[in-house]
Amino acid sequence: MNGSPKLSHTAALILQTIENGCSYGFDIMDATGLPSGTVYPALRRMETEGLIGSHWEPDKKAAAQQRPARKYYRVTRAGAQVLEQSQKRYPLVGRLAAEKSGR
Repeated sequence: MNGSPKLSHTAALILQTIENGCSYGFDIMDATGLPSGTVYPALRRMETEGLIGSHWEPDKKAAAQQRPARKYYRVTRAGAQVLEQSQKRYPLVGRLAAEKSGR
């Protein structure tokens, strides 16, 4: 995968957080401690690069819970491959992956 994007440590951390089950912006910010001005631009870049996909939840569900609709993210196949490389490059990201799998 020579042409695959290399993620910054922050982007790799966000991608790993999504892989670990945090699927919307505020959840990702809460898990990582990163501000919205870091998380949302990174999400947009990773989506443009095809590393994550997203979908909006139905308005009715959000309205029933009296909150704005959430945009949910998931790691794509390409994102999983880049994440695997990032886990080797950044030890902390690799440890987070190990914690998720219980190793």
